[in-house]
Amino acid sequence: MTLNTIEDIILDRDKRGVAPLRAHLPNGYTEEAAKLILDHPGTAVIVTGFYILTAQAPETDGPPGAIAIGNALQSLGYKVVYVTDKHSHALMTGLLGKKAEVIEFPIAGHEESKKFAAKVVKDLKPSILISIERCGLTKDGVFLNMRGRDISEFNAKIDYLFSDFPHSVGIGDGGNEIGMGNLAKEIPGYPFMPSSPCVTKVSKLIVTSVSNWGGYGLVTAISRLKKKNLLISLKDEEDLVKKCVELGAVDGPGATRVNQVDGFTLEENSLTVKRLHELLTKEGIRYSGHGSIRRLRRF
Repeated sequence: MTLNTIEDIILDRDKRGVAPLRAHLPNGYTEEAAKLILDHPGTAVIVTGFYILTAQAPETDGPPGAIAIGNALQSLGYKVVYVTDKHSHALMTGLLGKKAEVIEFPIAGHEESKKFAAKVVKDLKPSILISIERCGLTKDGVFLNMRGRDISEFNAKIDYLFSDFPHSVGIGDGGNEIGMGNLAKEIPGYPFMPSSPCVTKVSKLIVTSVSNWGGYGLVTAISRLKKKNLLISLKDEEDLVKKCVELGAVDGPGATRVNQVDGFTLEENSLTVKRLHELLTKEGIRYSGHGSIRRLRRF
């Protein structure tokens, strides 16, 4: 298979049937999201953290992608603030260290959540909101996992940050994440997609086989526009996933503490990062950061 675009790469090896949703999005939708971010410098608020009910723990998909985006934006001069809830707060602070700003959004009722969201926007004055692998509200005002089980009691209603906010990006791989509201009418018509998807909308949506990969694809698009490779190295990406597991995160599909993301091994995950680096290299945008871009066998 020829993988000529960022979208080709991040939708490759699709296990969930999300790839057909690409037909409902513009060509080059990752670049559109990247342009939106670059057009709004200042403070980026990045939202992540998905609770796995059967493991009673957060998953490995989301935080690595969030941090890859955050690090890229910080290198461009953005102030970066992360937002999650109590179930992923320790994971994010453990990954980022004490110097990072990680806000814990309370798990509360709708009205209290709206007030907290309004206060966050007022205090931080974000220029851009980005959500990656964050379960979003359905039309019934609840949170459903991929098995259709109600996980509302384990989710802060961070969706209200995105209400009427003019500049936002959402990244998802299953139909139930913040941002998938952009395709809420289309999603139920596809096999393996939820019948009651998330309805929270964003300005620009990125669909991807694994949400982390969508985050890396977004950084690749930003790198293209800035003519500077800001993408995470293969080693750093692998180390982030391992660190997630050390801190208690699990592989979502199996709900087990193994070094995997959405059922993909470390090497399979790294292949996506490697392909994105190769795409930039072909365009003369070479990697100059720390960490090695190791050779991987083809799958």
